[in-house]
Amino acid sequence: MKKVLASVGIGNATVDTVLASSTVEPGQSVDVEIHIEGGSAEQTVDAIELEVETRCATDDGYTEVDVGRLRLSDGFTIEPGRSDVRTATIDIPYATPVTLGRVEVWVETELDISMAVDPEDRDHLDVQPTPRMRAVFDAMDELGFSFRSAECQIDRSGRYASGRAFVQEFEFHAADGPFRGRVDEVELVFDPAADALTVFVEVDRRAGVLSELADTDERTTSIRVDSTDVAAIRDRLEATIDGFA
Repeated sequence: MKKVLASVGIGNATVDTVLASSTVEPGQSVDVEIHIEGGSAEQTVDAIELEVETRCATDDGYTEVDVGRLRLSDGFTIEPGRSDVRTATIDIPYATPVTLGRVEVWVETELDISMAVDPEDRDHLDVQPTPRMRAVFDAMDELGFSFRSAECQIDRSGRYASGRAFVQEFEFHAADGPFRGRVDEVELVFDPAADALTVFVEVDRRAGVLSELADTDERTTSIRVDSTDVAAIRDRLEATIDGFA
């Protein structure tokens, strides 16, 4: 009877993942300990799934998407009332969004147990910008732009990066500086890699109603950032935005 109850989640094994650090940057890795507590019946764990996940906006609301995944496929049996600890290292993909605004990122751990409700655990991550991203944010600040919002959006067409289902969009308002009164907003989308950061820049100009209706007030281009030189990045962004303003 205990096995029957465990199959529907009653007296099931439980899992608790402990992260060595919850603060990470895209491209880094984090060590984890996976603590498994046996339930009221013997159960076989076929695999342990570790997924880095986030929530993205769609036309119909929001959906959860995988950013990265690690599968530990060495099966084992957990006895009733017994404890087991497994260790692993999770790579935080470069495409992992930064947790600014309402953006959330977490590690979800799932025990794959046949004929049973799979036990799960969720641990949130504080994903900080990489040094190149921080340099871009600092450059925007020097140009008088204030951060307004950040959101992950589904990008099935691969407009910004091939092989990725979503992107993170950062929205800035021209609060001061040379673009105040000339630009409504600037939106940035990052495509990060180990050696460089591609920054897609969309400029929403202050234009007339006819231009807005025809979507001719928005222009998009991209620049490559391969250093953390804020002054150099500021000059490139200024020239790029000025060309569309």
